[in-house]
Amino acid sequence: MGTLKDYQELPNQEAAQLARSSASELSRLLSEKPDADRASVKMDGHNMILPRQAISLLRDLLADMAQGSAVTIVPMHAEMTTQQAANILNVSRPHLIKLLGQGELNFTKVGTHRRIRFEDLMEYKQKLKQQSAQAMDELVEQAQEHEMGY
Repeated sequence: MGTLKDYQELPNQEAAQLARSSASELSRLLSEKPDADRASVKMDGHNMILPRQAISLLRDLLADMAQGSAVTIVPMHAEMTTQQAANILNVSRPHLIKLLGQGELNFTKVGTHRRIRFEDLMEYKQKLKQQSAQAMDELVEQAQEHEMGY
């Protein structure tokens, strides 16, 4: 098993291009074969069978690599420190602590340290995204009511 450092290397231009074409091909195959629940993969003469979910994850990983992003895989049940959670939400740690105190996010305490489940963090992030989209829709509606050209 690799270390976290192994996965944080940014892809070079050649790797990004290969990732882009591979992600496109995987997207095409997943669309063309919606009922396929597994895929056969050949690597250095060895055949492997992978579940569809792994192929979907690989496509998403390749799409991020194509954009030049480093990728880290985190299990949904993993517990994050407050600093890690703040980094994922792109907020300061003190702001995250305030959110925890207001009950916006579930957390557990390990001794004196707060831990946030990755799954809870992603649910909160999705909730924020939905609220933002709703606010944008309301602004567009108001702009149209006032004939502002939107």
